[in-house]
Amino acid sequence: MTLPTIGWIGLGHMGAPMAANLARAGFPVAVFNRTPREVPGARVAATAAEATAGADLVVTMLSDDAALEAVLFGAGGVAATLAPGQVLATMGTVSPKLAESVAARLAKRGVDAVDAPVSGSVRQATDASLVILAGGTAAALAHARPMFDALGKRTVHFGGPGQGARAKLAVNLMLGVVMQGLAEAVAFGESCGLDAATLLDALGDTPLASPVVAAKLAAIRSGDFAAAFPLKHMAKDLRLVSDAAAEVGATIPAAEVARGSYDLAIKDGFGDLDVIAVLQSLRKP
Repeated sequence: MTLPTIGWIGLGHMGAPMAANLARAGFPVAVFNRTPREVPGARVAATAAEATAGADLVVTMLSDDAALEAVLFGAGGVAATLAPGQVLATMGTVSPKLAESVAARLAKRGVDAVDAPVSGSVRQATDASLVILAGGTAAALAHARPMFDALGKRTVHFGGPGQGARAKLAVNLMLGVVMQGLAEAVAFGESCGLDAATLLDALGDTPLASPVVAAKLAAIRSGDFAAAFPLKHMAKDLRLVSDAAAEVGATIPAAEVARGSYDLAIKDGFGDLDVIAVLQSLRKP
């Protein structure tokens, strides 16, 4: 089987290891990042348009709505260069409204789109064990399936455009609340005079423990809050959750409280650290 050619835009915490996995798997990959960055086995393009020219699949791994809108439809945006038959996969976390809008605008050019954000952080991106949460047409998903299979352990199709974005917000709503709960439990225990190391060990042995909790307990033990998933991105995602919930009348009280806590942690200077650094904000007097 001939593998599709990939034009990849965005080489941040997640994008770089994902693009490297595709190149390692034999996909012809051209990459572009605003700050030039090399990816083993991939061709580094001078512009986004150069990376995506003629690619079977155009992939964006960008941090927010503004970045995606600018790359696709801003001055010199790549949308104007896309041709019928190409498929766009939006793999960063953006609002469902924008995912739907992108698909509608590209459809007028004969270009299909799939919103395909991922569940997992840097470790899963590196070892290709992500879960891809997809929204779009069956045809777009089928076109992108070989790439998704190389990036993750499972792809789940939730329906039409925007549904992948909504599924990702549901996942990150849960993540945000769980991380807030873990941080509060530790901060509460410390304030009560519990031995921190003993408490962390006990939490790791409870039925509440999970792989993500275990990873964050290790970070708390070591005091190493280097970002696997930056706290500022968690806050951004919870803002998207809040907006999407308002559109459909969903009630999300725990997520709204967690959102306020992450926003405060950003003001306290912890935004570029890992999401569990919200604990550092809670520890402040």
